[in-house]
Amino acid sequence: MQIGFNLPSGGPLASAENLTLLAQGGEALGFGYATISDHVVIPSNIHAKYPYTDSGEFPSTARGERHEQLTEVMFVAARTSKLRLVTSVMVVPHRPALLTAKILSTIDVLSGGRLTLGIGAGWLEEEFVALQTPPFAARGKVTDEYLLAAKELWTAKAPRFEGEHVRFADLSFEPKPVQPGGPPIWVGGESGPAIRRTARLGDAWYPIGTNPSFPLDSLARYQAAVARLRKLVAEAGRPADAVTLTYRVQKYGPEVPPLAGDGERRLFSGNGVAIAADLKAMRALGVTAVDLTFPGATVEEILASMRAFRDDVMARL
Repeated sequence: MQIGFNLPSGGPLASAENLTLLAQGGEALGFGYATISDHVVIPSNIHAKYPYTDSGEFPSTARGERHEQLTEVMFVAARTSKLRLVTSVMVVPHRPALLTAKILSTIDVLSGGRLTLGIGAGWLEEEFVALQTPPFAARGKVTDEYLLAAKELWTAKAPRFEGEHVRFADLSFEPKPVQPGGPPIWVGGESGPAIRRTARLGDAWYPIGTNPSFPLDSLARYQAAVARLRKLVAEAGRPADAVTLTYRVQKYGPEVPPLAGDGERRLFSGNGVAIAADLKAMRALGVTAVDLTFPGATVEEILASMRAFRDDVMARL
């Protein structure tokens, strides 16, 4: 099981120097991958419901300045040598299909095959409007088409695609990604459409456990969702091992409430012994990667949190 960590995409911690220190520090501590989030612009007035808070309000701490995600991924790749880089997640409809496929292929080639493509269909309608994307209501279909188009570009000698939102033929797309078939696709989201997209198109399912509408905050809830996913994978005609399991953690430790909404133990609450037991149980279910947001207001504080987690939790795995 690989353990990952979140890199900031805005604010003082996202300066070139601090990103380098965090990325290289995490790599030296033995973490397997770093995640970078995606917003191109933050609208001033947001009416869309944010999926990961009880109130549906987008946190004020997330509304500040932001780097462009894929540019930051390439920067971090250039400053590291072994660390995998995960888009967490890239909102697929935000960028034109062919251009995005080319950027991702370039990152994969120049990083030596260290890119993982975490994807989502998006939730912030006002951002879609600002970016002049295809209609927000069509984002699910757009996401599926763009992913299929990228796979065609990454694998076919003479790529050709005819869809409602993207079409191309008679072109060359080289070089192909280093990773055969392109970067692994981790499908984010916890809803029915997200799980169905995972079953059809994903290499891994990449949910966050604390979506109030689709909570996966206990082992029992997570097991039930995994069972649904595996049933859908079989119905899609794919092998049972075609889709692996990954998981994102927003908060962990003693400050997290000990009980989930179903009365069971809340995953990633409590001390290091308890969290290590959660990770072992998830690994037994087939989870191959888990990433966390480590607390701290400075580079030194974040790296100290990561070091403590390595020594108190990862050492027990």
